[in-house]
Amino acid sequence: MSLSSSLATAMTALRANQAALSIVSSNVGNAQTPGYISRTVNQVAVGTGDTGASVKVTGINRTLDQFVQSQLRSETSGGAYADQMASVLGQLQTVYGTPGAAGSLESAFSNFTTALQSLSTTSGSASTQISAVQAAQSLAQQLNATTRGIQTLRSNAEQDLNISVGQANTAMKQIAQLNTQLQAMSPNDPAAANLMDERDSAIDQLSQLMDIRVSTNGSNQATIYTSNGVELVGLEASTLSFNSQGTLNANSQWNANPTLSSAGTISCKLANGASIDMIESNSINSGQIAADLTLRDKTLVQAQTQVDQLAASMAAALSDTTTSGTAAPASLLPKAGFDVDMSNVLPGNTVNLTYTDAATGAQRQISIVRVDVASQLPLTNAAGANPQRIGVNFSGGMASILTQLNTALGGAGLQFSNPSGSTLRIVDNGLAAATVNAASVTTTATSLANGKPQLPLFTDGTSLYTGAITATGAQFTGLAGRITVNAAVLSDPSKLTVYNTSPATAAGDTTRSDFLYDQLTSGQFTYSPATGLGAAATPFKGTLSTFMQQFLSQQSNAATTATQLQQGQDVVVNTLKQKMQATSGVNIDSEMANLIALQNSYAANAHVMSVVQSMMNSLLQAQV
Repeated sequence: MSLSSSLATAMTALRANQAALSIVSSNVGNAQTPGYISRTVNQVAVGTGDTGASVKVTGINRTLDQFVQSQLRSETSGGAYADQMASVLGQLQTVYGTPGAAGSLESAFSNFTTALQSLSTTSGSASTQISAVQAAQSLAQQLNATTRGIQTLRSNAEQDLNISVGQANTAMKQIAQLNTQLQAMSPNDPAAANLMDERDSAIDQLSQLMDIRVSTNGSNQATIYTSNGVELVGLEASTLSFNSQGTLNANSQWNANPTLSSAGTISCKLANGASIDMIESNSINSGQIAADLTLRDKTLVQAQTQVDQLAASMAAALSDTTTSGTAAPASLLPKAGFDVDMSNVLPGNTVNLTYTDAATGAQRQISIVRVDVASQLPLTNAAGANPQRIGVNFSGGMASILTQLNTALGGAGLQFSNPSGSTLRIVDNGLAAATVNAASVTTTATSLANGKPQLPLFTDGTSLYTGAITATGAQFTGLAGRITVNAAVLSDPSKLTVYNTSPATAAGDTTRSDFLYDQLTSGQFTYSPATGLGAAATPFKGTLSTFMQQFLSQQSNAATTATQLQQGQDVVVNTLKQKMQATSGVNIDSEMANLIALQNSYAANAHVMSVVQSMMNSLLQAQV
């Protein structure tokens, strides 16, 4: 190697050292910068004749561990989901109140039953009657407040979704813009490293909102997909939109049919112009958006159903009368069954039927519900529902009722007829295909002094609660937010004990107060599987108190589990962040070691240049 070649090699080495020093300086300076990935210099040997090689800087490397980065993004989505669930379920516990504490739903129910117990011992006491009515109103108001709290949380989720969709669009647009800038650059281009850091940061932000997959190709392009393959970002970004409905109520429900939906949906307009409903296609399964959707459409809807069921069961327990049918005449033999009086059946009231299927030996329960709105028929039953509900439109009169019932249940070996007046006769067909075991009718008391202990103590605003199904939906939905004490009882608390006027209820008669107390504390009722308790074939049964304790316990356990999951997820995310920092972040100790090595290399190369210069001077002097 000639002296000039040695000098040139030393100079390229110094330039490489300077580039490396610049990178070390950048690494150290950005050691605390979020999203900054540590860099190293790419160096290659370049031949300079037969006996030597100079060095050339070809670009910059980001020391990125893509596997750890992918894991971190996945767990970040899970962490955001867990954080949101734990936060909102914790707030839901505040809505219910601390069990046993003043202002809680449980305490309001307990105070009412205690007041009724006192009423049974001093039924003629005006002050006791007033106290019982006040306790009833306090319970109704607590149910109203609970509904407001639940619907506030749902409305908050709706607003969060609107904000999150905006944030997702911002991140996706930024990723697409950076893709465009990086398209013409080599991955080793020094200018590309900062752009890739920016892009990774935007992708990380998107991963907090939803679960995503990232694919990077040889052209330095990052393509973002949802977990089920919807492309969110390529060279162009898709656009999410959310038709926020603002404040939600118990009747606000998402539906895949836009004409039936009263809660916002997320649509994705793809770069090719196509549009996808992200909720209907189940495209978002993790991240904050998925958590808000789960809370808005499932968790909090079920919580509302639970308090609505409590309100409905409580109202019906005090107002409903179930009257057993009378045996059909023996002259009908071999047919046998029962006659029930339909004269007082209101929309939502039921005819209850139990029969045995001779072919299987199985006993079937049927609940025939009065539904006078054709658009709500037929009623939907879950698989294996027990009892099975059959909706019948009463508006066409008895002949129409019979036609509907015989069409629906004739195949089961049952026959329906009208021997006279408002009587419905239910018998088997005489062919031993079925045996009618029992029949009864459940009706709602409409007056306060009806000669019976039942009374409509709790009403749906100013209307009776009968469980009606109207064109706008079930009366059951949102009842807890509307329930109140009957205005006539509020104005005359003595109605809690006076159940007859002719003859007048005797002073000290505790028939009604005893009935009210027994129904609320000992009455056994069946609750809808939509509450999350029991199943369609084996619905949960128990007292009102037991039901309330069950769903409050369920919600408490859910909140505890969500908090534990959040804590566990936080540990996973923090561990991966530390691992990411260790593999791809700036290590000051390593950078200082690199700095010392570069310093020594720089000094050595400078010394080479000094030696070459001395040798060249010696040669020049020798020639002179």
